[in-house]
Parts: sequence; C-alpha cells; structure tokens
Amino acid sequence: MRASALPTPEQVDRWQATRQKAFKAVPESGRTITYLGKKFHVYPNTFWPFLDSQPLVRNFRVKPGESVLDVGTGSGVIAIFACYQGASRVLALDVNPAAIRSARRNLKAHGFEGVMEVRRSDLFEKVGDEQFDVITANLPFRDKPAPDVVARSQWDTDFRTNTQFFEQAARYLKPGGRIYFAHSNFGAVEEVRRLAKQAGFSIRLMARSAAERDQERQFFAFLIKPAARHGRAA
Repeated sequence: MRASALPTPEQVDRWQATRQKAFKAVPESGRTITYLGKKFHVYPNTFWPFLDSQPLVRNFRVKPGESVLDVGTGSGVIAIFACYQGASRVLALDVNPAAIRSARRNLKAHGFEGVMEVRRSDLFEKVGDEQFDVITANLPFRDKPAPDVVARSQWDTDFRTNTQFFEQAARYLKPGGRIYFAHSNFGAVEEVRRLAKQAGFSIRLMARSAAERDQERQFFAFLIKPAARHGRAA
C-alpha cells in the first residue's frame, strides 16, 4: 500500500519544475510568505518557506544558549526559528546569492542581528574551525541533475551535496552535538540512511507530515547523532 501511494518520478518532476518557475517569477522587490504564523520575505530565485521543513521546524529543539549551524538556509526559516528557541549563535549558510539576500533581510525583520549571521558558502566551505551544538539541514531530496542554482534547492546532481554533507558534518559538531535533517518520501531516503551510518552516525525518524491536499508526498525530519561507541574489550 505504501509503495503504491508514492508519487511517480514524473509527477514529482512536474511539480518541482513548476515550483522552480514560481521561484524565478517572483518580482524583483520580492514577496512575503506566511509560514507557521510568521512572515518571511523572499527575493527572486529563493526557495520559499514550505511544508517540506515543517516536521523539522515543529519538532527540533534548541536549548537556550546553544549554537546552531543551518546548512542550505534558503530564506533563513530554520535558522530564525532556532533564534526564537533561544540559540546564542546561529550561522546560516547557502550557496545561492538570492537566498543569502533573502535570509539577511529576514534576520533583520525578526530582530536577530545580534544572534544570527548569514554567509554564502557551498556547504561547510566558509565555516572555518567553528563547532556547533546543533546542525540543521534541508538539502535537496532527489538525485537528479540540477541545471542552475534554483534547481539545486530541489535536485542534487549525483547526490554530491548530500554525500559531502555526511562526509564532513562530524567535524563541525561539538561533543554530544546533534543534527536535525529534513527529507521526503519521494527523495533518496535509503541513500541518506546509508550515508549517515557510513559516516558513523545513528539516524532515526523523528517526525513526518503529509502535504495539504496531497497525501502521497510526505516530508520527514530525522534526528542524527554520532553513533554510541561500544566499550573496548579488556
């Protein structure tokens, strides 16, 4: 039953291509999106706040004073909700210049200039040696060639972005740190699980939700942690 309920790749292709056209068609002045009761401004070519991140945003936890690294921030939604939870330091990264512009506007609009910083970075490229209590990530779900930076918000050519994320993430986590990771039932779920375990992480499904008016597309939030070490033999 579950397998038959999945949307076909062709259906997902059409839906995602339509969304990419909509991202590009935003007026130069931008548009405002209401997401979970808060307003976010997006400029052309920025991935909008959407249902895909809601299981993560509704369920991730940041303790007051913790530091957060948000990878693939888009309009800055996840990073800003981390600020609202009391994070003392939030660094938001994206490779897309339009997303950087949108996220910087939104951090100011929400009043988090003293907490949140936005940097243009291809994954961890511009992080330096800093480590964080929490890493959040909403990366492209599907292994599909991406012809431009807008498509890269949904498609991951040869799954390189996801692969590199899991190869490098551990070095940016403080001891005892954790990762909150968004994904979908129409994405490469088993590949994500494999990459996480291969990199020495445990991974479990934390939350899920179905798209409005479309019960076939479901969005997930995973909790990922360094795998517990077994005691050494005597």
